Amino acid sequence: MKYSKKITESSSNYDNLEDMSIHELLTNINKEDHLVPQAVEKTIPQIEAFVEKALDRMEMGGRLFYIGAGTSGRLGIVDASECPPTFGVDHGIVIGLMAGGDKAMRKAVEFAEDDTEQGWKDLKEHNINDMDSVVGIAASGSTPYVIGAIQHANKNGILTACITMNPESDLAMTAQYPITPIVGPEFVTGSTRMKSGTAQKLILNMISTSIMIGLGRVKGNKMVDMQLSNNKLVDRGTKMIMQELGVTYEKANELLLKHGSVRKAVDAERK
Repeated sequence: MKYSKKITESSSNYDNLEDMSIHELLTNINKEDHLVPQAVEKTIPQIEAFVEKALDRMEMGGRLFYIGAGTSGRLGIVDASECPPTFGVDHGIVIGLMAGGDKAMRKAVEFAEDDTEQGWKDLKEHNINDMDSVVGIAASGSTPYVIGAIQHANKNGILTACITMNPESDLAMTAQYPITPIVGPEFVTGSTRMKSGTAQKLILNMISTSIMIGLGRVKGNKMVDMQLSNNKLVDRGTKMIMQELGVTYEKANELLLKHGSVRKAVDAERK
């Protein structure tokens, strides 16, 4: 399906940006940013419907894939890469892929997003199957790399969703669960790294965090399975154990280092 109007390409509500003072620029950007959480809030029913289905699959061993290009792809990779240290899951549980591969994280790979078959090829390298779920991320909703991947995923019985700011886009019409926050035109016309990117980040936070909580990776409000990858996190984990068991800092730290996680330390001490 082809469509004529892209909200993401609409002209900015502001003009003559180069004539604005720094204060005016910052104030107006912030004014536009205030619209983002309101737009995301309206998509909660869409997000909820997808998360429920994806969680069911992940409880049975399925995985969650994010696939995108440019800013959208980078945001997916960031969210996926933060799941293991935050929630203690294996790196292969939430996987981020982007057009052009890992090297495109730092430097754009020309025309990589225009290949309609490469997205599916990238997914197949991870032996994707019908227990998995895929979220296509594209602010415009017209990225061939993403649309092609979602089309192939649909044909292979894989659960699909998308995050796009154009509700009538090809991607929104292709994914089984379209999530379409309408953030309006960008402050700099067409610069979807701004409001669109912020909305995508908020939604990715919601998807991954709610799924990880559903998988039992949070206890109370604590990251009890977080990886102890630096001194800050060791200190945080120690204080969690202190609070949970009512022991001294030294004792809590000893238990944490012995057992390797807050959950394991608390469970072992209570046996």
